[in-house]
Amino acid sequence: MKVVVVGAGVYGAAVGAALVRRGATVTVVDAGAPGSGTSGATFSWVNSRNKQPLVYHELNVAGMAAHRRLAAEFPLGDWYHGGGGIEWTTDETALRAKVDALLALGYEAKWLTRAETLELEPGIDPDRLPSGGTAYFPGEAWVEPRRLIAHLLSAKVEVVADDAVIGLDLIGDVVRSVRLASGRVLTADVVVNCAGPQAAEVAALAGLALPMRNLPCVLVYSSPVAVPLSRVVHAPNVHLRPEGGGRILLHSGEVDQGGQEAVERLVRDAASLYPGMRAATVESVRKGQRPIPGDGLPVLGRVADVRNYFFAVSHSGVTLCLHAGELVADEVLGENRDDALAPFRFERFEESR
Repeated sequence: MKVVVVGAGVYGAAVGAALVRRGATVTVVDAGAPGSGTSGATFSWVNSRNKQPLVYHELNVAGMAAHRRLAAEFPLGDWYHGGGGIEWTTDETALRAKVDALLALGYEAKWLTRAETLELEPGIDPDRLPSGGTAYFPGEAWVEPRRLIAHLLSAKVEVVADDAVIGLDLIGDVVRSVRLASGRVLTADVVVNCAGPQAAEVAALAGLALPMRNLPCVLVYSSPVAVPLSRVVHAPNVHLRPEGGGRILLHSGEVDQGGQEAVERLVRDAASLYPGMRAATVESVRKGQRPIPGDGLPVLGRVADVRNYFFAVSHSGVTLCLHAGELVADEVLGENRDDALAPFRFERFEESR
């Protein structure tokens, strides 16, 4: 079976690798380089802390487990970083309620005292910690997405980079070939849309109307600093995690919408939280788009009206990609995965019209 996967981000790489393991011949096509789109501009936090409804939470929990399995299978792989995540907010009551709700679902969560928080993150200014403590989620992690993509694509996956998909040739309800900007034409038994923010455009080439409401994502990378940050930290006004080479990755909801002033304010907030960052400068700012289907939930698996066309598109792509990639690969090769994918079918959008 010849499969063309559109998009060389985490989803495209995961679907491609899963299909190759099952014996398919796979070509992954991207308008840029692998990981240069959304996957290269993501906070890449592996979690299911705020995922509703329950079926979506459970899919993300399965995604977290898939990352742990892959990391255990390749212990020398350097893309997966455990250690959990810490959170506190200005509304302790609401946060405690969230912790209790997650515990009721079997999600790993606990409440830390200020002293226990500082044992995990000694670089935090103690005065910035709330007297009531913080929430800790031991099973969470963060991923270096480009390293993960490189690992997944090191399997027998052909990669066509810097060559956008501009057309699909259909005969009846079947895609027969994929046309690229270069003029190249790829014959295809199956096409999988993993195009992230461009998923609607790629769907339209097959006559499918996929509603998307993409949102901006702005990430700020610090200069190298001597700060003992070792996990994901969500504090009021600033989210942080380590980044390679001693850098710190910063994010906030405000910086997604703001300009240079928001970036400068984010760096100041980070430095007030971690005093070791006071000498940090902004090394780079990376902007991307979060691919979010119209109702916020993933679009995964087969399509009824185009028999050999499949989707793997969602927000939380880093968390979901390995597990969802396996499910989509199963369906590409003829297995019905309604048990896991029924709530995430493309057809729900057509039914709601």
